[in-house]
Amino acid sequence: MSRPTDRGTRMARELEGHLGWLDSFTGAALGVLAVASGIYTYLGVSTLLDGDGAMKAFAAIAYSIAVSTGIFVFWSYMMRLFPAMRTAKSRTGLLGAMGLGSLAIIAMSSWLNAAALAGAAAVEQHLAVTVQSYQGTLERTNEIAISAQGLERDVARVRQSFEDLSEQEAAGTLSGMAGRGAVFRVLRQKSAELAGLETQIASQAPLVTSAFAEGNALLSRMRALTVEPGPVEARSVEFSEQAVQLAGLITQLRQLSVAPLVQRAAQDLAASVVLPELDGRTAEDRNDQSATISSVLEVLQQRAETLERAAAEVIAIPPPPESTYTPISAADAVILYARNFIPSWAGAIAIDLLPGVLVLIVAITQGLIREGREGAAIEDTMTIAELRAALHAARDVDRAYFASPPPTPFGPAGAAPPDPVPPSAPPAAEPVSSPLASETDTEDKPSS
Repeated sequence: MSRPTDRGTRMARELEGHLGWLDSFTGAALGVLAVASGIYTYLGVSTLLDGDGAMKAFAAIAYSIAVSTGIFVFWSYMMRLFPAMRTAKSRTGLLGAMGLGSLAIIAMSSWLNAAALAGAAAVEQHLAVTVQSYQGTLERTNEIAISAQGLERDVARVRQSFEDLSEQEAAGTLSGMAGRGAVFRVLRQKSAELAGLETQIASQAPLVTSAFAEGNALLSRMRALTVEPGPVEARSVEFSEQAVQLAGLITQLRQLSVAPLVQRAAQDLAASVVLPELDGRTAEDRNDQSATISSVLEVLQQRAETLERAAAEVIAIPPPPESTYTPISAADAVILYARNFIPSWAGAIAIDLLPGVLVLIVAITQGLIREGREGAAIEDTMTIAELRAALHAARDVDRAYFASPPPTPFGPAGAAPPDPVPPSAPPAAEPVSSPLASETDTEDKPSS
């Protein structure tokens, strides 16, 4: 029945054999991963550099070579040193160093790899988000302008009320004096002012409609640029031009709102009344006209306040946020919209940090090998080659010992040295009963 120590020793030998075979191509695998990361790093860094020529290509190549070299050297160090650590303190220290190195690799390589993998898609995402922002701003601005155009009905209602009062005054039902006297002229004066304001508001309606239609046309072109085939850099330039035109159009549409105009007209409606001369024949008639005009002015003040409140409600509508398009590079777009490109980020990081998993695998395997060899006797852990080397070393030591002369004893000072004693013959070496020793002796004897 085999002992647990024997099973651990066999497992350790088996794992050592596997590690020896895996180590034969681990360096080449690390080199392939480092070169692949360097290629994608080159593609990513080339989008950040300005200019177009040999200097840009040289700078990008130099950076990518430095990144590949750093990744290969770093993981080679970790692959050799981390599994050899046996204390918790040393492993914790190297684990912290591996964490810092991984962060450095992500900072100098992984985000550029992600830019190479999904940079164009991230820029298109930025264009799409910008289109949505401009569309919301345009629609909100148009709603405010349309709400301001709705004040035309309020102005028309006030104007119609003054026209009706003027007709009543002409028939003599207000002041009791039929005709077109002082009261009639006051009512007609205000109805004429409101009619002019109503005409001005109506003239803005086609401009609002035209601006909104033009804005939608620009948005359609911008939306098409986000999905058109071809280099995204060229599309971004045209997109920027369309965005500038749309921003100016939104500003123009905001200025077409008539709410401030109606508010100022309502404030002036009651304050700017030109009172005509009373034309009553008698003092009683003039008193009646004066009382009627006072009542008309009160009604005018009420109508003006109502109209001003309606305009203030439109002005109080919160304006839409300003929309601006900021061109960004592919690397910046990948960071800005990282949530939308998690698979690309995962692939970019995995190609750089996958050797870390190999380091942990080797460390665990080395730990199992050391655990399997604990408590095992030396004869259980020695290989055939090690045993042969030990036997050869022991034989060499014996030969060197018996071939050296014996030490010469010295007596007291001034005494004659004793007579030399012939050295006794060395004892014959005991024969080795091990089959391995016989095998070794056979190899040492010259063939006949």
